[in-house]
Amino acid sequence: MDSGFYILLSLAMFSIGLIGVLAKRNALIFFLSIEMMLNSANLLFVTFANHWGNPTGLVWVFFVLVVAAAEAAVGLAILINLFRSKQVVDVDQFNKLKG
Repeated sequence: MDSGFYILLSLAMFSIGLIGVLAKRNALIFFLSIEMMLNSANLLFVTFANHWGNPTGLVWVFFVLVVAAAEAAVGLAILINLFRSKQVVDVDQFNKLKG
């Protein structure tokens, strides 16, 4: 397939993720939207690595996957602890995290 298709697909995925981050106030949707945005960046890295024949983009995909896994693990651990204390997953309810 043409690499333009994958670029448009990545743009659509990133846009959906950005809308999810900006519009929804649920913390789980927030984390899933960030994951979708990171995966759209991975799709672009793979597309351009394939298009130009340079495997450097594939190395960047590995680093982005490591960051996404760490973000998911730490983010979900924080979310579970906050849910245990507040009993809600709405981001607006977590504004009093001091002391």
